[in-house]
Amino acid sequence: MKNMLNFKEHSKEELMAILDLALDMKKYPEKYSEVLKGKKLYTLFEKTSTRTYLSFATGINELGGNYYNQVWEDSNFVLGEPISELRYVGRNVDIIMARLIKNETVEMFGANTTVPFINGCDSTYHPCQILADALTLLEKFGSLNVKFLYIGAKNNVFNSLVEFFSKMEMGTLYGLTPLVNDTAVEADFYEKAKATGYYVELNPTMSMEEAKTYVKDMDVLYTDTWVDMEFFNNPAFAEQKEKTLNMMMPYQINEALLEGSKAIVLHDMPMHVGFEISQEVVDKNLEHILDQAENRRHAEKAVMATLLGKGEIL
Repeated sequence: MKNMLNFKEHSKEELMAILDLALDMKKYPEKYSEVLKGKKLYTLFEKTSTRTYLSFATGINELGGNYYNQVWEDSNFVLGEPISELRYVGRNVDIIMARLIKNETVEMFGANTTVPFINGCDSTYHPCQILADALTLLEKFGSLNVKFLYIGAKNNVFNSLVEFFSKMEMGTLYGLTPLVNDTAVEADFYEKAKATGYYVELNPTMSMEEAKTYVKDMDVLYTDTWVDMEFFNNPAFAEQKEKTLNMMMPYQINEALLEGSKAIVLHDMPMHVGFEISQEVVDKNLEHILDQAENRRHAEKAVMATLLGKGEIL
């Protein structure tokens, strides 16, 4: 039995098979309408969500299965011994997806689950988002062999991008990351990725004029929120939020940065428009961003089917 905590358990061939299946599921949904008939998905949310909840809920339904959703604070995971709670859940369903705050909790779930477990996002990794991003690249470029520049914070999304590009050995991920979040990756995580040649870490102190020379050569620009969604409207975090935003404003993806570039712009949402990305850039790239967001559903359908032994293309 395999889980999807990150990409460590999966070879590049297995990940490519998931993406190929996702492409086929999106193109021919009727072929797969009963592939998970009778299967039950339990979803658990410790963090807020729009895309993760909706994509998994609609995705399992489109494959013929059912889902049962629970919010962390309404569950006995808050009160009880978590391993026994997890194993009880596994007695009732076929697969579990949880969107949790700490990577340590995800690892504990993965080590003790009795049914396939999917990491819907944690402090360190966001694998399903990056599979959706990869699916978007395949649709728009016909390949993963693209020049891809991420500008923003070293966070869970960025970590999964680094892990994905270095594992797939296609394309090149460039990272301009002046802000480093505490994501608790291994000490040599970025160095190992750089050694593959598929991840290039740019000087985080470079001027935006210098950054423009890279932007002009890119196929894709990508950004994410600078302030985690849980903290953006939290009064207790107001001072740190203001400090972060002031530091990062020079790194906004805007029309000036994109001058002379043919790159499409992606954002994993939710967006804080006017901060990491300008309204003008959103307006010009909204269809790309919405395609990317929709692809969460198709990528996750392929992940669920694969983990449940139904990963063949029909």
